[in-house]
Amino acid sequence: MNLAPLGLAAAPLPCALPAVRVPVSSGEVLAACRLAWEQGAQLLALWLADERDRTGGFCLRIVLQDAAGLALLEHLLPNADAQYPDVAAIFPAANRMQRAAFDLVGVASESDDQRPWLWMASWPIDRFPLQRDFAPSPKWEPGEENYPFVRVEGDGVHEIAVGPVHAGIIEPGHFRFQVVGEKLLRLEERLAYAHKGIEKRFEQFSIDDAFRLAGRVSGDSTVAYAWAYAQASEAIAGCAVPPRALWLRALALERERIANHLGDLGYLGNDGGFAFGLAQFSRLKEDVLRQNLTAFGHRMLMDYVVPGGVAAPLEAAEAAALREQGVALEREVDALRNVYDEHAGLQDRFRGCGHVAPEIAAQLGLTGFAGRASGQARDLRCDFALPPYAALAPRKATHGDGDVAARVAVRFDELKDSLRLTRAIVDALPDGECRAPLPEVPPFRLGLGLVEGWRGPVLIALQSGDARSVRRCHAHDPSWLNWPVLEYAVIGNIVPDFPLINKSFNLSYSGHDL
Repeated sequence: MNLAPLGLAAAPLPCALPAVRVPVSSGEVLAACRLAWEQGAQLLALWLADERDRTGGFCLRIVLQDAAGLALLEHLLPNADAQYPDVAAIFPAANRMQRAAFDLVGVASESDDQRPWLWMASWPIDRFPLQRDFAPSPKWEPGEENYPFVRVEGDGVHEIAVGPVHAGIIEPGHFRFQVVGEKLLRLEERLAYAHKGIEKRFEQFSIDDAFRLAGRVSGDSTVAYAWAYAQASEAIAGCAVPPRALWLRALALERERIANHLGDLGYLGNDGGFAFGLAQFSRLKEDVLRQNLTAFGHRMLMDYVVPGGVAAPLEAAEAAALREQGVALEREVDALRNVYDEHAGLQDRFRGCGHVAPEIAAQLGLTGFAGRASGQARDLRCDFALPPYAALAPRKATHGDGDVAARVAVRFDELKDSLRLTRAIVDALPDGECRAPLPEVPPFRLGLGLVEGWRGPVLIALQSGDARSVRRCHAHDPSWLNWPVLEYAVIGNIVPDFPLINKSFNLSYSGHDL
């Protein structure tokens, strides 16, 4: 993006994608964000870092992305009492990011919405876990929280509270519906019940070992997170990854995409009253996971992507089995897509349900496959085709209708193309080493990693400490951008359609509740 009209100085930033680092003053934060928005940029992440031991203050960091690459805005605040401008006035998704940043670091924005987001009486409200001098205590007693939900008043308006405990093994999340009859007027989410302290835990790892934690931020996206972490660590250390390792990473990433789309297409059929779809797609997903275990050593592909490459080579027999499975999968998926498309009852539930128009998607920052289903044609694999994607030419699946049917169609299109890509990777897999040693890691350097996971772009911002330690690692899931859009997507629908709309996005609780 071109921030030159503001006279801002930009310096290169360690990252596999084109990226610059831009220091901004308090008065320049909103000006830079507004200019970036006018140029079509999207907010990727916002967080705070305690830099008092090095710069004497706290640092606000904002990552923006446009067609030219990434820009990291950095604004230094002198102390915890200083506030920074409310970025949510330009990028609405920043609201929860700002509130979460305060809960963890203790520096507030100028927003009128100062409700806690991650804090749920898990620690004293005047303590902030990501401050450098934070010291946990086993003697703390859980406090009480009275979260002020927004209420809709009027004749015939009723409130339905769902969660945070849900059936099955789904992670906790609370949904507060305001309804008239069965028509939804408003939804407000309350997440963070699964807050795990991951960002604090990163500080106890070395640069070499923290990829294991990165891969467990959101278990259904372990390859995307581990690859983004590897990108950031390799950018800091100046590590050249062997070509074979890059191709194997892409193979694992596409296998992850295939497994998740298979599972969700089954659940979407089930939520639409078509249990046959759940049975068939669940069977196919299970086949993929079992083959993952055989070929990569783990059903969910955990710990396969490591800094410098991948953990193990892929043997010829395993590669051939993956290719054979992909050919069979494509035939079955094509047949099931015809069933879904021709099933009148299912299409009646899908079409027009959970509609997000392209202009609203752009305004709210909807990203990933859900964004592409609402006309937001962004896919890092195509827009910034890093090796091996430059040679594979992935096809960008888009749709303009923005409803459940469109999100299902995009999933089918991406699933088919991922099966094509896995065959192409196996057929053209280069020889050579699958891992390079991570060289010396300079202390106190910041690097970014960004990978198009199956749900959307996964960001890792990694800052090294001394002696190859992790000073700070901020992991950012695309669900941060998409959870607020779900609140919009349900308006005007009926209550029984919420599970279907929710599953059509399938956002991560775990990736959101670090």
